[in-house]
Amino acid sequence: MSARGGRANGERPAVRRALIAVALVFVGVVLFVPLTAVFAQAFAHGARAFAAALATPDARAAIRLTLLTALIAVPANAAFGLAAGWAIGKFRFRGRHILITLLDLPFSVSPVIAGLVLVLLLGERGWLGPFLLAHNIRIIFAVPGIVLATMFVTVPFVARVLIPLMEAQGTDEEQAARGLGAGGWQILRRVTLPNIKWGLLYGVILCNARAMGEFGAVSVVSGHIRGLTDTMPLHVEILYNEYNEVGAFAVASLLTVLALVTLAVKLLVERTGAAAPGPR
Repeated sequence: MSARGGRANGERPAVRRALIAVALVFVGVVLFVPLTAVFAQAFAHGARAFAAALATPDARAAIRLTLLTALIAVPANAAFGLAAGWAIGKFRFRGRHILITLLDLPFSVSPVIAGLVLVLLLGERGWLGPFLLAHNIRIIFAVPGIVLATMFVTVPFVARVLIPLMEAQGTDEEQAARGLGAGGWQILRRVTLPNIKWGLLYGVILCNARAMGEFGAVSVVSGHIRGLTDTMPLHVEILYNEYNEVGAFAVASLLTVLALVTLAVKLLVERTGAAAPGPR
């Protein structure tokens, strides 16, 4: 049937095969070869050297900080994305389009600029710096600054998935539940969340992937304090600049594994969500 459809559209089999071949070559050169090289370099000196590189105190600290940052930033952005999706997708109000535009700001602004803005606001010489110093609150060059920078660059992901989903679903079911006497939390828990659970999970997965791999904004606000404020991407850069290729590629391979696991979960969510029956 596909062949008939191809002939009906004037598509020649040779053209189709050529396009597929070009796509496969491009994916192989741009994606598969670099990923293979990362793992090859990571294990170039054997599994023992690989394990030793990951067991160093600085590497363990970078892994812990990366996971901690994602553990804080992702749920916070999930909660914000759910609220923003509900407000923008379910209601019409003045300034709605401005709010949607602001949500897209992290996509258009360089992460480095975002980090510099945080330094300008919260650094020791920033606008709020004297107040923070007077109250012994340290944000820049500390974990809170890394979390804030990560939250900024990942804030659109959940909201941008949920807004069109909630717009398409409308408000009929929520209004019906309200008419039956359900409260706000009951409507959210029993009506809204079941309708958007796959979209919410999909947005959380995308947000988590970006949070663990963020470099630019985190690099600006971290101060590169080894063992304290270096995440895994920053630690890879430091090791590579020190010509410690085994350590750099070992940490990079672990970060790659986390990314591949995230993609696998994303694919599973897409297939499960597509196969799942709609809410009744």
